[in-house]
Amino acid sequence: MTSIGDRISFVDHGQKITIVILPKKQPIAIALMGSWLAMWLTIGVVCIWSLFMLLLNEQERIILWVFLTFWGYYAFRVSRSFLWLVWGQEFLKMDNLGIHLKKSLRNYGQSIPYYYENIKGLTYEVPDEQSFQSIWELSPWIQGDDRFQFEYFGKIVKFGKKLSLKEAQLLSKVIEKKMHKHAK
Repeated sequence: MTSIGDRISFVDHGQKITIVILPKKQPIAIALMGSWLAMWLTIGVVCIWSLFMLLLNEQERIILWVFLTFWGYYAFRVSRSFLWLVWGQEFLKMDNLGIHLKKSLRNYGQSIPYYYENIKGLTYEVPDEQSFQSIWELSPWIQGDDRFQFEYFGKIVKFGKKLSLKEAQLLSKVIEKKMHKHAK
């Protein structure tokens, strides 16, 4: 197994190559996010319980429904980010046929094949360090944008969440080398 930075590793089996991209592991951020999420879910459970068990007037019910709408949105978004930080992985398997891409939480996720003859324009784009997007993505509760993209039957396929410029450049070399080998 060969590593590219802290988060990317690959194994070249000759006929195929397997690449694994992990999210950035920040134990303190994960612990804080997990604590915040547990408290947020507790607040939601108490509000739902209050909505159905307490005698509330119409105005109080409306306030609780409005709050629970926002609560549900943030519970979903933060839960998704938390689960991605703890168990998320991106798998790329490149063989003679094409690229098989799988974004998974633990073992849950579907591998989707993309055949070389239909892939057009594999590129990567990393935001400038001083840009708003780059600053926004530094926060752990944001899953971040995918850096690599290619066109496949008119649709844009993306992968490589929150990769740095150096990681993207090194991964690009590995992918392009393997694609050129199989394109012949």
